Amino acid sequence: MNHPAEFTLSRRGLLQTGAASLAVPVQLAAAATPASPPAAAAESSRAGVPMSVNLTVNGKAQRLAVDPRTTLLDALREHLHLTGTKKGCDHGQCGACTVIVNGRRINSCLTLAVMQEGSEVTTIEGLGQPDNLHPLQAAFVKHDGYQCGYCTPGQICSAVGMLQEVKQGIPSHVTGDLTAQPLLSPSEMRERMSGNICRCGAYSNIIDAISEVGGVKA
Repeated sequence: MNHPAEFTLSRRGLLQTGAASLAVPVQLAAAATPASPPAAAAESSRAGVPMSVNLTVNGKAQRLAVDPRTTLLDALREHLHLTGTKKGCDHGQCGACTVIVNGRRINSCLTLAVMQEGSEVTTIEGLGQPDNLHPLQAAFVKHDGYQCGYCTPGQICSAVGMLQEVKQGIPSHVTGDLTAQPLLSPSEMRERMSGNICRCGAYSNIIDAISEVGGVKA
């Protein structure tokens, strides 16, 4: 009686067969993947091409050619050489880079220069000079509102913007009475200036300086 030939497969043959079966869907998926869109490739190639941006910095018109990825902070420091504005964390957490844009204080490390087309920018250099100090600059000197001084430009620019916000009646998270005059107290100042870190810990003197200019008792 004849028996059909038995099917035999060695361990090596089993592994080879399995590997071949896995390779087929991978090859099919690769063939089905579309090529990068031309628009995306073109955008990638333009990433480092300079773009023109027009700013008014400290009252002077400036036309810059910058990489579109350049932050306003780097444009001020590296292109205009206004190094009073400091780069601290570069993540919007310390406030050392604070400047005033169109009347409002912002962290210049968190915005691109090209996003500020046509904006008016005021840095610490534009607030006052050694022979003609801004009242807050003079108050910081009088009350020793600094130690190493690295955070001071951002502290002063932020305080200028903060006092303007108070003048406009803009509340903070700790404002309990919108009718209070002036809308400023030590707790208000601590809240409103909380985005500016002084690693030396000169906070009490900073409050004294701001209080004097703001016309309130520290």
